[in-house]
Amino acid sequence: MADTVLYEVADGLATITINRPDAMNAMNTAAKIDLRDSLVAAAEDTAVRAVLLTATGKAFCVGQDLKEHLSVLGTEHTMSTVREHYNPIVRAIAGMPKPVVAGVNGVAAGAGLGFALAADYRVVADTATFNTSFAGVALTADSGVSWTLPRVVGPGRAADLLLFPRSIGAREAYELGIASKLVPAADLAAEAGAVARTLAQGPTLAYAALKRSLAYGASHTLDEALEKEDELQTKAGASEDHGIAVQAFLAKEKPKYLGR
Repeated sequence: MADTVLYEVADGLATITINRPDAMNAMNTAAKIDLRDSLVAAAEDTAVRAVLLTATGKAFCVGQDLKEHLSVLGTEHTMSTVREHYNPIVRAIAGMPKPVVAGVNGVAAGAGLGFALAADYRVVADTATFNTSFAGVALTADSGVSWTLPRVVGPGRAADLLLFPRSIGAREAYELGIASKLVPAADLAAEAGAVARTLAQGPTLAYAALKRSLAYGASHTLDEALEKEDELQTKAGASEDHGIAVQAFLAKEKPKYLGR
């Protein structure tokens, strides 16, 4: 991967780091391609059991690089990046059969907010801020925000945040449910890494099923969700990890999961 995005795998954890600190980690074409490809690589790598998505510098990601965007204004390519880049990135995060932790070190705006919301768990520095941003540049929501934000904060609050974009501090983000865990900024890397490593050592097949179950339940009836739970639980119950967990429980030992 190019150095706009750093990619590292160690002990079952893939750490993907957006690395354009001088541009507040704004997404130019190279960064979008590298982020998309890094996420796909993590999803396909059987050695990867969890993913940590974070960034260098003072920002998590401020969304689209508007300086680059200016060069395509008024052309047929003005918003093709949504289809070509942002949609695949969000699908890769949300659809990955492995838990994804977002380590939000600073401002997450626009598409950056979308990336964070697509993750399964968000560890947030107490100095971080969030902003929908889209209406502020006369755009509508993208990067999955129209789907994820109302599910996190509720439809009414989502409409407020989208129609009247403003910076939301870390404490308010925690109260709204945008932040899963709030930590001192100096501890962000260690705390986010610890959460992600804990998930990497856990029952990853069960985590994948949980992700599928939550996504399915968001758009189906109760009866349909119950049928899906039955299907997924039948598979989980037949896994080696479930057997390991039961034996470890009875022996009062800590289970060592295999991911199968």
